[in-house]
Amino acid sequence: MTDTQTKRPWYHALVPIAAIVAASVLGQIATFPHLAPWYAGLAKPPLNPPNWVFGPAWTTLYVLMAFATIRVMWQPETAVRKRALVLFALQLAFNVAWSWMFFAAENPLLGLINIVPQLALVIATVTAFYRADRLAGITMAPLALWVGFATLLNASIWWLNG
Repeated sequence: MTDTQTKRPWYHALVPIAAIVAASVLGQIATFPHLAPWYAGLAKPPLNPPNWVFGPAWTTLYVLMAFATIRVMWQPETAVRKRALVLFALQLAFNVAWSWMFFAAENPLLGLINIVPQLALVIATVTAFYRADRLAGITMAPLALWVGFATLLNASIWWLNG
């Protein structure tokens, strides 16, 4: 821990971990019942990865998010830190909502309406995390790349099935 970081009890790490686990579980509840037959029956672009890729990809992203968020939480209480954490919470809420809009509602257009501002929030979060703690921002960058790719997939699925 550097001298710019505030010492906080280890259990403060449980807050972002609990939020991320809750987001994952809520997303899975919305997603899994709709993988077959609905999602399986959709026309998909050639760049669409096989379903088995999504689990490891999201698990990795959630671990990176937790690490980055804990680092930001342990920074001194400043406006930069507060902005970063608010943006993180917003993008995480959009992340969960996307699963419900795309999968549970079985509606790629609703998913697209969500994921475009979600991508903007993720990019803003990466930037804010970087300002609060460089390593946290770098650690969040893969999420921006993945959500950018997911935006392309969502738009393609909507286009092919609309």
